[in-house]
Amino acid sequence: MKHRVPLRAIASARSGDKGDTSNVGVWVYDPRHYEEVKASLTPERLKREYPDLFRGAIERYELPGLHGLNFVMHEALEGGVNASLNLDSHGKAWSFLILALEVEVTVLNDPAAPEGT
Repeated sequence: MKHRVPLRAIASARSGDKGDTSNVGVWVYDPRHYEEVKASLTPERLKREYPDLFRGAIERYELPGLHGLNFVMHEALEGGVNASLNLDSHGKAWSFLILALEVEVTVLNDPAAPEGT
């Protein structure tokens, strides 16, 4: 059975920034959710969900052995910490925004699910 859940319910994230570029690594807790998260969490979706924040290209690097995705977002910090008038233009906030997105995943340990899911 599939359910929509906030990404934060099944994953954690770490972020950083350098100049006008930010990166966010998303780490799925249960390896069985990795493929579903990978299918849902794309650079195109991030641009669509937050068009005013992520103005440049977004690159996604897959880390299947670690069940992670790393996103590098260019032109994401209004010019960077030293160039922006924004009071908090660090990339740390982006991990919270990404973890707030909903993803569709198979519910594990569902009594109606076949054995082993």
